Amino acid sequence: MSPVATAESAPAADLSSIKTVAQAAASQTNILYRTPWRPPVTRSAHGMYMELEDGRTIIDAVGGAAVTCIGNGHPKVVQAIKDQADKLSYVYQVQLTNRPAEDLAKILVDSGKGAFSQCGFVSGGSEAMEAAIKLARQYYYETGQKQRTNFIARKLSYHGNTLGTLGLAYHPARRAPYEVNLSKDCFHHVSPAYAKRFQKSEESEEQYVERLRQELEDKFQELGPDTVIGFVAETVVGATSGVVPPPKGYLKAMKSVCEKHGALFILDEVMSGMGRMGTLHGWELYSDGATPDIQAVAKGLGGGYASIGAVLMSERISTGIRDNSNFWNHGHTYQAHPIACAASLAVQNVIIDEDLIAKAWTQGEKFGAYLRNRLLAPNTPALPFVFDVRGNGCFWGVEFDFSGSEAAAYDFKGKRFGPLLQAQCFENCLIILGMSGGANLEGTEGEHAIFAPPYNITDAEIEKVVDLFVKSVDEVLSDARR
Repeated sequence: MSPVATAESAPAADLSSIKTVAQAAASQTNILYRTPWRPPVTRSAHGMYMELEDGRTIIDAVGGAAVTCIGNGHPKVVQAIKDQADKLSYVYQVQLTNRPAEDLAKILVDSGKGAFSQCGFVSGGSEAMEAAIKLARQYYYETGQKQRTNFIARKLSYHGNTLGTLGLAYHPARRAPYEVNLSKDCFHHVSPAYAKRFQKSEESEEQYVERLRQELEDKFQELGPDTVIGFVAETVVGATSGVVPPPKGYLKAMKSVCEKHGALFILDEVMSGMGRMGTLHGWELYSDGATPDIQAVAKGLGGGYASIGAVLMSERISTGIRDNSNFWNHGHTYQAHPIACAASLAVQNVIIDEDLIAKAWTQGEKFGAYLRNRLLAPNTPALPFVFDVRGNGCFWGVEFDFSGSEAAAYDFKGKRFGPLLQAQCFENCLIILGMSGGANLEGTEGEHAIFAPPYNITDAEIEKVVDLFVKSVDEVLSDARR
């Protein structure tokens, strides 16, 4: 999930000198930005370091939005892009295909170890999830089950910024301006799988998962089991709540309900897939063997070198369509773009050749341990407010909570801690995502920060990132102390 500025999430002016400078320059830009101010201009980048026009060097510890999995400027990827541009820059997939697309598709299908049969390409995460919705509907349309029109997703979820994906997901702040345009007829929602916030004190993890399974079963019965296309979930919730993994057994339980009623099990791994969790697919870590019928990937697929996403499908889906129309009834102008596919193919080969998924796991363990060690040390200013530190691989979240009595000693002057922290990190030349509203269903409570460093982050860089982050936390708290 990509960050978005809202009235609640904008950093405070007194903590962001960039905003002051940017506002002065705002009239000089022709771009309508996703923030109320003009972001600093980046001149160049290498690895996880961003060099700005004002002379500063910033450490990007979140890969933009969990995108740059191998960092900027890898020579093999750069060369692959140049080579492909020399050979073939564009073909329209309805008329012609291209070799990088075919080779990349084979890597993706083989990566599922039997889970996938085919894939289709798009240009990003929102497109991938929109395409997944349409592919799922096409499957039932062509296999004689046209009465299946309903999708079930989860509250506190995010699946993209199109009207279709906003309707599928349930992110209150993002939906609000477009609520009247979102379909209420075919998109339905059940509770999030967020044990730290919603598991009852008297429940075991197993009991909590069973309650969620029963809730999904009840939703199927409410809608009519034979009207449901599928259940859709992020394998690991991204920026909405801050790297929330599923409880043990949850994904398998949810798929069991889908299988019982002939519906599809659809996973969104736009943010958590392609190695981010220290496994190529997030479900390899969390699903207890339950594989998706349809899966969306993007961000780590191209690693930021090109705009690309993909939809992976099981043999069941492939066969259903192959035996009928035999084509994907969905498409875009830049689908399977040769340069994008060549860039992505090179990124995936770098990950394979340099064993970066294994490294993401190893370095992630170090990252999480050092993060906990610094934040949870006795007498640290942040300690009373650190609600949770969670993650795996190169995807980590820190959730803060200011509902306790200790919070009375601090005054954030109406601002939210997450965005304030993001702004202060930037002041200290560190990029993270600091967000709010992921701790309750209304989207009004909770503060969290997210890290998504490149899979080849070094030990020294881990310490630098965490040290700057903790420094920034301490500074925000110090500024707010009454």
